[in-house]
Amino acid sequence: MIKRQIQPALMQLAKYFPVVTLLGPRQSGKTTLAQMAFPKHAYVNLEDTFAFKLATEDSAAFFEQYKPPVIIDEIQRIPALLSQIQVMADKQKKKGMFILTGSHQPALHAGISQSLAGRVGILRLLPFSFAELSSAGIKLSRDEYIFKGFMPGVYADKIPPNLFYANYYRTYVERDVRQLINIGNQRGFEVFIKLLAGRVGQIVNLNSMSGDVGVSSTTLATWLSVLEASYIIFRLPCYFNNFGKRLIKSPKIYFTEVGLAAWLLGIENATQVFRDPLLGGLFENMVIMEALKTRYNQGKEPELYYFRDQHGLEVDLCINHSRNLQPIEIKAAQTYDSSLAKNIHSFLSFANNAIKPTIVYAGEQNVQVKGVSFVNFSSQF
Repeated sequence: MIKRQIQPALMQLAKYFPVVTLLGPRQSGKTTLAQMAFPKHAYVNLEDTFAFKLATEDSAAFFEQYKPPVIIDEIQRIPALLSQIQVMADKQKKKGMFILTGSHQPALHAGISQSLAGRVGILRLLPFSFAELSSAGIKLSRDEYIFKGFMPGVYADKIPPNLFYANYYRTYVERDVRQLINIGNQRGFEVFIKLLAGRVGQIVNLNSMSGDVGVSSTTLATWLSVLEASYIIFRLPCYFNNFGKRLIKSPKIYFTEVGLAAWLLGIENATQVFRDPLLGGLFENMVIMEALKTRYNQGKEPELYYFRDQHGLEVDLCINHSRNLQPIEIKAAQTYDSSLAKNIHSFLSFANNAIKPTIVYAGEQNVQVKGVSFVNFSSQF
């Protein structure tokens, strides 16, 4: 079993809060982690028909059946349980009594803000990181990582990536979206999510996409919000501090699982990744998600941005470290080239709070040239 880097943060929250909520995409390993970290807790999954019916009809009987300390899986299915959990947490005054997991943000966040404010610690778990796979002796090439992705099921159950992501899309992505909103145009939604995969690392113009999908830009905005709420996509905001330049403020779009994006693009093997015109975007997606995983695994907020001004100067990733900004350019190139640092040097000319400027690329040489570090993608963060 691959140990998750977020576990120390999870254990720490359980020492201070009566309720700990573990959020994240479906199949990212939340249940496995919770059971491994708290082996003496009772366990119940609200996807189970009996448990769901009992919880909705008689919450007192539910908690008599599943007495705390308890892990409650898929808590977003019955947000009303949060009120009862609050009462029990206040009465028992013990830490780590309730470990909750969920895949949807909206219902959980509303319930947490209303019922569990001050009583709950929240963490977000994404699929495996490079470091987690490496600790299990798994080291792949750039193209293999993109094709296989990082979902635990691909590695633990050795499911072929194409088979895994096809089933994942039908079983979880479509179902979860239908649970949140009524999609009347299922075909349009599938076209939309595939168009998003073709635009990884880009600013998405919903007005221009609406014609291709056949629905209004307002509907597309709703779909996009639901995909974000379900941890399918991640919006990377533009850095907002004023460097004396007019900045582009729209966010860029990435998939939380690059393997799903590759599947949506019709990539059928790792060899095809190299030839795909979207290699650069997929590679950037993978690295951005690694940075996000690192932040989440430390129990931190993302504090991740990109930079772009009206003149076209762009830096792919800026990480906020206590008001100091680390600029990172992400290049799929496998060969060192000093020209890859051109945008970084331009950024450094006016960003006085910049630290540790870095080029993350697919080459093996880890070198520093004119103050800029070139590092292999699997060793960064």
